[in-house]
Amino acid sequence: MSSLPSQPASAIDVSGVYAAYQRQPVLEDIHLSLPSGRWTAIVGPNGAGKSTLFHVLTGSMKPLRGRVTAFGQAIEHHRKAGRIAYMAQREAIEWDFPISVWETVMSARYGHMRQDAWWRRLLPARWHSSRHRDAVEKALDDVDMLAYAERPIGALSGGQKKRVLLARALAQEASILLLDEPLAGVDPPSERLILDVLKREREAGRTIVMVTHDMPGARRYVDHVVLINRFIRGEGAPDEMLSDSKLAELAVSSIANSSADAERVRLPAFASKE
Repeated sequence: MSSLPSQPASAIDVSGVYAAYQRQPVLEDIHLSLPSGRWTAIVGPNGAGKSTLFHVLTGSMKPLRGRVTAFGQAIEHHRKAGRIAYMAQREAIEWDFPISVWETVMSARYGHMRQDAWWRRLLPARWHSSRHRDAVEKALDDVDMLAYAERPIGALSGGQKKRVLLARALAQEASILLLDEPLAGVDPPSERLILDVLKREREAGRTIVMVTHDMPGARRYVDHVVLINRFIRGEGAPDEMLSDSKLAELAVSSIANSSADAERVRLPAFASKE
């Protein structure tokens, strides 16, 4: 982990967020301040609410209670302006669809294209503004996939697909990157490349928030760690949050949550018999 100045301003603030699926609580009383210009890892067991938190941050899910802001404004304002890029854990992409790597990454520029003159939006893709082409070319080069630009997206390996999806997030040129399990299912060379790319993005001043199960990578690269399992279980420096004792506490909280959920399910059955 690199040495950085303390107490940065927050990029995202989460206040009292509560979220549930089918009346089953997934997030409860979430209060977070994610530091600007830093790399934060969100760590928790399966089913802890990590992806749900990202859905709340991107606006694809409305919390039942609570508020989320980015740089002091409603997060929807920044999302609509293209200042927040999101790389989902499982992209809703039809891998067999005849679309190239270049076209996949160019789709990240559509929000920016809305700001172009109306007549330019009607032109064929090859005549798009050079700034869009430059952004896509740089993003693909950053993830070492420029040589595959014309290849069908479905012809790539799993690690290559992850790199292309990361390139799509980078091409958006957003100030905040939300990455849900960007290292899941990739080979070691792709993992190292992705981590090095994100390190450069952080050094360039971007805010990175990453869900991960990769503890060695988090210890080595990130600046800030949030432990989550329905509630926030801890927040701070990697050395403290990823210690054996803290991770053991997180595992115990998962068992406690499972027991509480089972009890919640049984209670109505007892009530119906009385």
